[in-house]
Amino acid sequence: MRYPEEVVEEVRMKNDIVDVISGYVKLQKKGSNYFGLCPFHNEKSPSFSVSPSKQMYYCFGCGAGGNVITFVMEYENYSFMEALQMLADRAGVALPKQEYSKEAKEAADLRTALLEINRMAANYYYFQLTNPQGEVGYRYLRDRQLTDDTIRHFGLGFANKTSDDLYRYLRAKGYDDKILKETGLVTIEERGAHDKFWNRVMFPIMDVNNRVIGFGGRVMGAGEPKYLNSPETKLFDKSRNLYGLNYARLSREKYILICEGYMDVIAMHQAGFTNAVASLGTAFTTQHAALLKRYTDKVVLTYDSDGAGTKAALRAIPILRDVGMSIRVLNMQPHKDPDEFIKNMGAEAFRERIEQARNSFLFEIDVLKRNYEMDDPEQKTGFYNQVAKKLCEFPEALERENYLEAVSREFFINYEDLKRLVNRMGARLGPVAPREEEENTAGKKKKDREDGRNQSQRLLLTWLIENPFLFEKIEGIITPDDFIEDLYHQVAKMVFDGHAAGNLNPAEILNHFINDEEQYRVVAGLFNASLKESLDNEEQKKAFSETIMKVKKNSLDYASRNAAGIEELQRIIKEQAALKDLHISLD
Repeated sequence: MRYPEEVVEEVRMKNDIVDVISGYVKLQKKGSNYFGLCPFHNEKSPSFSVSPSKQMYYCFGCGAGGNVITFVMEYENYSFMEALQMLADRAGVALPKQEYSKEAKEAADLRTALLEINRMAANYYYFQLTNPQGEVGYRYLRDRQLTDDTIRHFGLGFANKTSDDLYRYLRAKGYDDKILKETGLVTIEERGAHDKFWNRVMFPIMDVNNRVIGFGGRVMGAGEPKYLNSPETKLFDKSRNLYGLNYARLSREKYILICEGYMDVIAMHQAGFTNAVASLGTAFTTQHAALLKRYTDKVVLTYDSDGAGTKAALRAIPILRDVGMSIRVLNMQPHKDPDEFIKNMGAEAFRERIEQARNSFLFEIDVLKRNYEMDDPEQKTGFYNQVAKKLCEFPEALERENYLEAVSREFFINYEDLKRLVNRMGARLGPVAPREEEENTAGKKKKDREDGRNQSQRLLLTWLIENPFLFEKIEGIITPDDFIEDLYHQVAKMVFDGHAAGNLNPAEILNHFINDEEQYRVVAGLFNASLKESLDNEEQKKAFSETIMKVKKNSLDYASRNAAGIEELQRIIKEQAALKDLHISLD
């Protein structure tokens, strides 16, 4: 499903980017642009820029950038269609009716119905909790020292002891068995129907847009399992959602706390730690890490202090490390979990523990050490060998050296002895084969050439967008065809056409790349690069001239390798020779 480009552009033009973003971010005018703290990463000094003239935003800290539609998509975690609809409603634009395929319409209708049923179920559970039949659940939550405000904030509820209570309620609302089967809230069999949850305190699970997508339930009494989650549905995938993230993503803290369960998250939020999340009854996954990476690059693991919690931390650390996270591990001793810690020692003590949280690699070494009896020379040697082996996991020499020094200092191992052991271990584990080294070197040189070529195209496009007067300086020299990298060629064609028509519009051009996240970010960067190069001094004038030469030379080199015949090749060779006499002046 796609709307015509002119419809998308109408919605974008009728939503001034400064007005929209001001509803989310406090902006201050500086010169021709507005600045504020970036909502997509944590910072103390404003590096988030909004340009009224371009109708674009860009963060010089994290690289996030785009137009008003993509801001709403990024901030609200909306799909393109959801963001467009929201902005259309805001501007009073009636979107044309879309032609759905039968399958697409059925899928959209099912999703809408499931969200509505989940919303109704959450309201129903909350109603039960606040009435006499929910007294056992309410008393449990109050005994856990949750306030009424916290209960309401998280929408906590109670599933009655009657095993088909919710099923009968939803049937009375007009929903048939076919749709109710899809919710994960009821089980329908030949002998009858019964609720998935009964005699449980209920925890609605929300996506980042505060829509109920599933539930967790804690049994009252001795039933099993103690905690029960919704099964996988069209809405709910526990490996891709985190409990509490709908609130944590809005926290201004520079990190996110990861814990194990609902009650830990709720207790931490009530104590003021609104940046806490938990996985939903499953081990931490790569999808969880990727989801968190959208909101932060720093996490603190606050798993239980028992053996299971330690294992969970050790599983999560490499997953988080692989997506580029900085990870620390909080010491919960002498208590079991964050809820118990805060109840006994208070929020300030917990904040101090966060500040003292252990570097994740050193935590891994701490745990490793527990397996060895350090008074036994043989076991002590075994521990040193395992430490050396782990240090070999760092591919970068500088990072490996930093951790080598830290391990030597923290665990009282002689630095030089440990370094020799690491070097020997690295050699024994297998150095890179000479041929592989040669291939890697050749590959690196090729990549460097490609990066340099792309950088010159990228820089020239940015200069042209920022300084339209430069088009007359390159007339007859550079055309869109000289941008040989496919993405830059697409952008160059639109930029040149826009300039020729007198309506060069970066925000409109960006619409063309909205369905490809990687391309979109690259193009947004083109339109928002921090150009200190004002071209008002001799050094920058020389840089501009050299950039033109690089782009043209790379273009001709590419053309010569792909010439269709001898005549075309001869023409290209003449142009290459003429480059020596080419003079570009900005004066």
